[in-house]
Amino acid sequence: MRLTTYPPVHEGPNLGDVLKLEADHLYSRDQVTVAANQTLVLGQVVGRITETGQIAALDPAATDGREMVAGVVIVPITTTKDPSPDGLIVVRYATVSDRYLAWPLAITPEQRTACVLQLRALGVLVRHGV
Repeated sequence: MRLTTYPPVHEGPNLGDVLKLEADHLYSRDQVTVAANQTLVLGQVVGRITETGQIAALDPAATDGREMVAGVVIVPITTTKDPSPDGLIVVRYATVSDRYLAWPLAITPEQRTACVLQLRALGVLVRHGV
């Protein structure tokens, strides 16, 4: 008898990998407007543009509000030339895994530590290795 072998299947991260704990009745989540020209992945740490209130990828070098943490993306979204009101982020009373957070490529360890403290101030705890 001959056995058939199949290549391994690799699944990317899912919501359960990123979000380890949240409050009942969707209390931890906020529906937000995502700024134009954004590709936000599951676990992306985001900031809020002060002028518009829209969410965009965290950028520690920015001076328009995106340098301050506003939450963590829990539903991936890509916008085109127009903002989208369909963003979903976790912003309070939650625990997320550091293993699956998406950070800007140019972020330094010191900036990352500062962002983790900003998340903690919001009520979002970052747990290591969970």
